Amino acid sequence: MGLITGILMGMIFGVGLMAAWKYMTSYRSTRRSSKAVEVNLMSSLSRDDLKKMCDDKFPEWISFPVYEQVKWLNKQLSKLWPFVAEAAEAIIKESVEPLLEDYRPPGITSLKFSKLSLGTVSPKIEGIRVQKFKKDQITMDIDLRWGGDPNIVLGVQAAMVASIPIQLKDLQVYTIVRVIFQLAEEIPCISAVVVALLSEPKPRIDYTLKTVGGSLTALPGISDMIDDTVNSIVTDMLEWPHRIVVPIGVGVDTSDLELKPQGKLIVTVVRANSLKNHEMIGKSDPYAVVYIRPLFKLKTKTINNNLNPVWDQTFELIAEDKETQSLILEVFDKDVGQDQRMGVTKLPLNELVAETAKEIELRLLPKLDMLRVKDKKDRGTITVKVLYHEFNKEEQLAALEREKQILEERKRLKAEGVIGSTMDALDGAASLVGTGLGAGVGLVGTGLGAGAGMVGSGLGAVGSGLSKAGKFMGKTLTGQSSHSRKKSGSHSRVNSVQENGGAKPL
Repeated sequence: MGLITGILMGMIFGVGLMAAWKYMTSYRSTRRSSKAVEVNLMSSLSRDDLKKMCDDKFPEWISFPVYEQVKWLNKQLSKLWPFVAEAAEAIIKESVEPLLEDYRPPGITSLKFSKLSLGTVSPKIEGIRVQKFKKDQITMDIDLRWGGDPNIVLGVQAAMVASIPIQLKDLQVYTIVRVIFQLAEEIPCISAVVVALLSEPKPRIDYTLKTVGGSLTALPGISDMIDDTVNSIVTDMLEWPHRIVVPIGVGVDTSDLELKPQGKLIVTVVRANSLKNHEMIGKSDPYAVVYIRPLFKLKTKTINNNLNPVWDQTFELIAEDKETQSLILEVFDKDVGQDQRMGVTKLPLNELVAETAKEIELRLLPKLDMLRVKDKKDRGTITVKVLYHEFNKEEQLAALEREKQILEERKRLKAEGVIGSTMDALDGAASLVGTGLGAGVGLVGTGLGAGAGMVGSGLGAVGSGLSKAGKFMGKTLTGQSSHSRKKSGSHSRVNSVQENGGAKPL
């Protein structure tokens, strides 16, 4: 009896063991198949898919293996950061404060640093990519992330309001820094260094604003104004193709590294249709502002009490890089005090064919960055005629000289009180003098309000210029980009063409 019981128990135990083994092997096989499917899906993801899943916090080397990790460099940077930060604070305070004045919105009378400390947390380099585009140059792209603890306080003052300290907190920086080394035969083997921020992926600077012993409500729209000022400085001074050129040594020729005008854009602002009314009584009084860079804005005449205005005014704008820059068009409602923006749109210059005229109808948007906009109602359209002309060498030099003259003229108008800021749009249309694109073409504009005029003639193209040579803390500075500063005080970032609503050829 005991033998039979033992045999039965052994058989039952054996069957159970075989069943458990079968279950485990089947379970492991199922898991492996599931993992294989997941790995296959992950391998098929594009860079944009990864961006959506990981937001902007994934390092570039994940999707681009050519970016090498540099953990050793981060360790050294963290040790050197207290000394680097101290030197950087002095440079930033001395060089950026004049820029704050240049880019200061009209609603603010003073904008300065009250306190500036970069904190104790060093930036982190996620990856480095080394390239060689030209024989005598080495290009290095640095994927830089910084979630620092700086103590930055801005002293902001407006008319009839005492200075209010505004603190920038929770600063987050995500960008790719392009550094170009110009090689030389003599020690230190580098004659110049070029520094810029790549425009793709777009540099991102996030922060929150907090008043110190006051309230943001004392200055309505101050948060958006500061956002615009900070982002305009960053994109208008550093975003590629614009750059800072730093000569190493004395008597170094950096002309080949500096950004120069490539061509001119002749823009005729024809009309707008079905604008959204911003008036309680009557209709809006719209005018249009056109520019490629915010320091060279021009505007049309104001059409009173009309939501379908016809301007039919022509302007000329100088372009430095057709592949990355865009024409920005804004429509404002002329009002007592601060004008209200009725809509904005952009036209990437890379969509244009040189020497080919084109009439385009563009849909107006509340902001260029539609991801942050809740009110997505239709704001009408604006129709423009555009013609892009590429410069020859002679025209390029004439345009570069003309840019400097216009910059000086704007500074003079600001000093005389004719305009409140160098970013104010000037009244008057740009008239074409002469026949043909290669002939002498001049820009005639009237000053704002007081009728101060800018009259210039040049070879090829003149208009609002983009390339600038100046001094920036002992560095040669050239070029600026197209980030807008709105009179309505709202914050706008230039994003993709899809967010622009697209261009519809007529």
